[in-house]
Amino acid sequence: MHPTRRLLPIALCLALPALAQAETLAVHCGQLFDSASGRSRAEQTVVVADGKVREIRAGMAAVEGARSVDLKGHTCSPGWIDLHVHLDGQSSPDSYSEGFRLNPEFTVLRSTGYARKTLHAGFTTVRDLGGDTTLDLRDAINQGLVEGPRIYAAGRSIATTGGHADITNGLNRQLAQAVGTPGPIEGVINSPDEARAAVRQRYKEGSDVIKITATGGVLSYAKNGDGPQFTQTEIEAVVAAAKDYGYRVAAHAHGKEGMRRAIEGGVVSIEHGTYMDDEIFGLMKKHGTWYVPTISAGKFVAEKSKVDGFYPAVVRPKAATIGARIQDTFGRAWRAGVKIGFGTDAGVGHHGDNADEFIFMVETGYPAAAALQSATLGAAEVIGATDIGQLAPGFRADIVAMPGDPLADIQAVKKVDFVMKDGVVYRQP
Repeated sequence: MHPTRRLLPIALCLALPALAQAETLAVHCGQLFDSASGRSRAEQTVVVADGKVREIRAGMAAVEGARSVDLKGHTCSPGWIDLHVHLDGQSSPDSYSEGFRLNPEFTVLRSTGYARKTLHAGFTTVRDLGGDTTLDLRDAINQGLVEGPRIYAAGRSIATTGGHADITNGLNRQLAQAVGTPGPIEGVINSPDEARAAVRQRYKEGSDVIKITATGGVLSYAKNGDGPQFTQTEIEAVVAAAKDYGYRVAAHAHGKEGMRRAIEGGVVSIEHGTYMDDEIFGLMKKHGTWYVPTISAGKFVAEKSKVDGFYPAVVRPKAATIGARIQDTFGRAWRAGVKIGFGTDAGVGHHGDNADEFIFMVETGYPAAAALQSATLGAAEVIGATDIGQLAPGFRADIVAMPGDPLADIQAVKKVDFVMKDGVVYRQP
């Protein structure tokens, strides 16, 4: 086949998102969830043009020159935002050995499937908090090469030696010597100066957000899952450098002391937060710190800890004790008035099951409207984005829709069958 003829279908595929954005759509919603008020409005028409919401009209309004999209039996919502995912992998019994077998190219290709599942589940934006390949995945999605959510990527997490994101954890002495001692380039620091260098390296690589592992973690190949792993001055150096470069800082943290240092050090969000208590709740309210609970991951690891061989022996007791506590911590946190942002830690659990988090939140008594707001208005505020999280004129045209009413029955979030991102329809009934 002639080379130019082979390229035509590829060029056409790359042009499809732009062609779709050029079309004006009138999306007729049976109900529309207003994330600003936390209420639904009956029979609304969302007019979409050039990838943005142009206007919202009451009723099933006819719009001249627009193609109609019939969602009369559906509830429409702003596209959902998951503040904590890892698109470069997914937990399995092979997770701890596959790094020795799989090439990076395979990891990238596999992540495109995870990204598509996430988008089709209704999540049009995610914050990926740690992954070597996610920066490239973000760029490929932005260029229309593959389907996926809008990604705010951290790149490599920042840890301390032996900490939760130290890439040499669990290696034998020969392998560790071959890899060498990781430093700020690899995201491992041991002083305020190295902390600043690690942030600058993330800037150099093109990260969108900074993530630190302020305490031990569940799935790292290390014994302690909740002890503090940064000094106060190291955290303050990360946050100060991040501010210089316009970054917000998210802190993985399970234990109380690590959370206290991170909150007082100025991070924007605490991820997981397993051993929070009333003192930590008070500190978070004082500093305006957000809580991203990741109940889904807690439930997943607690369940898999019962399966022989799923996790290494050093990980299994951490998964059993820490994972089982997160849903209860979340219930106490929201009742204490802590600000909640939606996050699942997908990649620990299965990609595409992100909406289960809504159900787990509501199981604690959390209002369904508040759960939806945590994944729209609230999550956008955590990211610092001013053009997502709402359906209003001038905002990006990110719309998800499902039959039924999630405010009446939260299980409806598992039935998403319409997804639009930036005015492009990726899934519809």
